Amino acid sequence: MADGHDLGQRAKFREMAEGTQEDWNIIGANSREFNKGLARRVLDHLRLLDGDFGGFPVDRLEHSLQTATRAHRDGRDEEYVVCALLHDIGDTLGSMNHADIAAAILKPFVSEENHWMIANHGIFQGYYFFEYLGLDRNMRDRFKDSPHFQRCAEFCHKYDQAAFDPDYESEPLEFFEPMVERVFARPKNSIYMREQE
Repeated sequence: MADGHDLGQRAKFREMAEGTQEDWNIIGANSREFNKGLARRVLDHLRLLDGDFGGFPVDRLEHSLQTATRAHRDGRDEEYVVCALLHDIGDTLGSMNHADIAAAILKPFVSEENHWMIANHGIFQGYYFFEYLGLDRNMRDRFKDSPHFQRCAEFCHKYDQAAFDPDYESEPLEFFEPMVERVFARPKNSIYMREQE
């Protein structure tokens, strides 16, 4: 696998249509082991934002840390804080749709309202700068009927748009690592999970 993990046994099929229960038992065992490292891989990818300023007053990692720190200090729950930490993780691979990338990573592990908030924060954040790019700052109004509109607007106002202060003392990434580990250890929504009875 991508992280070098290999339990030794491999499926024998050349096409999935030929797969057997034995093959999928092998794949399932490998997958369970590989998934244990997901939080670590996500955190490693987040570290790629270190030193990437993109013209902003702070680099993208510091912005992420500030956003999460502000949410944590405001008493938000752990899942929300992890969403705040990872909201811009898509900047490196999805610079034209970073919110979609972050939302896709978080979707199996967070509530529907937190997923919606992260998936749409890019448009809501635009309220603070779209006019300077010749765009409609009120683009977020297309979602005014969503039950999650206010949650996303509040996230952007209180935490995201406010997290560019070079003098703010954020918690270090290590502070948030156990939170990420816990959130990513409890998938809530995945096509690869059996439905709960």
